[in-house]
Amino acid sequence: MKTRAAVMFETGQPFEIVELDLDDPGPGEVLIKYTAAGLCHSDLHLSDGDFMPRFPIVGGHEGAGIIEAVGTGVTKVKPGDHVVCSFIPSCGTCRYCSTGRQNLCDMGATILEGHMPDGTYRFHSGGQDFGAFCMLGTFAERSVISEHSVVKVDDWLPLDKAVLVGCGVPSGWGTATYAGNVRQGDTTVIYGVGGLGINTVQGAANSGARHVVVVDPIEFKRDEAMKFGATHAFATAAEAHAEVEKLTWGQMADQALILVGSLEEQVVSDAFDIIGKGGTVVITGMGNMVDKTVQVNGTMMALFQKTIKGSLFGSANPQYDIVKLLRLYDEGKLKLDELVTTTYTLETLNQGYEDLRDGKNLRGVLIHDA
Repeated sequence: MKTRAAVMFETGQPFEIVELDLDDPGPGEVLIKYTAAGLCHSDLHLSDGDFMPRFPIVGGHEGAGIIEAVGTGVTKVKPGDHVVCSFIPSCGTCRYCSTGRQNLCDMGATILEGHMPDGTYRFHSGGQDFGAFCMLGTFAERSVISEHSVVKVDDWLPLDKAVLVGCGVPSGWGTATYAGNVRQGDTTVIYGVGGLGINTVQGAANSGARHVVVVDPIEFKRDEAMKFGATHAFATAAEAHAEVEKLTWGQMADQALILVGSLEEQVVSDAFDIIGKGGTVVITGMGNMVDKTVQVNGTMMALFQKTIKGSLFGSANPQYDIVKLLRLYDEGKLKLDELVTTTYTLETLNQGYEDLRDGKNLRGVLIHDA
């Protein structure tokens, strides 16, 4: 089978639209026709050299679509099923899945390599193997992926909105509700309100935080955050620090949640300083995989019993939380429609990422041709 796909051939280069050969699904694999893909900042980490994948690689790790065929042994889904893909596969049997930490599944170790769990590839051209980012490659019209990477969803849900629950929504929501453990009456500070951070706002507000304070240099994003549940919005960390001190009578924040597009040392220091005794800093945003970005005073950390922790996928469990969040959306308790600022095609994908860099979108979504 032939399929068109947006491929990145090396660091610093834009996506190129090429036609690739796609294998039939093997044992435990499914053929998916993608209907929509999210434009997430993580794909920019490939371009910027923060992540070092095996090139060439088909981009995209947020995807939703319809199953067209299944390989032998597949029992999870059948042709015709509507699914949302999880960028973290979950096998269900490894040490982490079996202890309720699906987001840490051992199968996720190869997502930058782009090959299937057996070490082979499904995209090819001219005798060359092409990887699929996060074992998905959602910037292709069709792909063959592991059944462990899909979650069956209700077929009445609009897939162009449901696609966002494959990464950005649970990563943000879970950063507040799971990793941050936001509770009624808390003061929560969120650094960065892009595709993940805006959903952290939703999660914190849903958990009952009294004050949801956002920090972002872009006015458009600060304004949007107020529509999603933020109570205060500031352009700088210094402004936020001064206001939190007033709001809490000097007790400072309970959580500082970092969702910036490119993690740097300064934002970690700002977050550490804004939390009070027993407070927690959660780092979900990512940067260069080599740079050391956590430099804080260990004595103050001990004296004030502060915690700094990382979170992948918002510490959520894909097979459970993707369905849960879509049920909340279906009941009008989670905003997804309002997240989508602009839609794109394969041909305008690079423009979509320029818009992301320029801070013009909360979320951009690629719509594949019918």
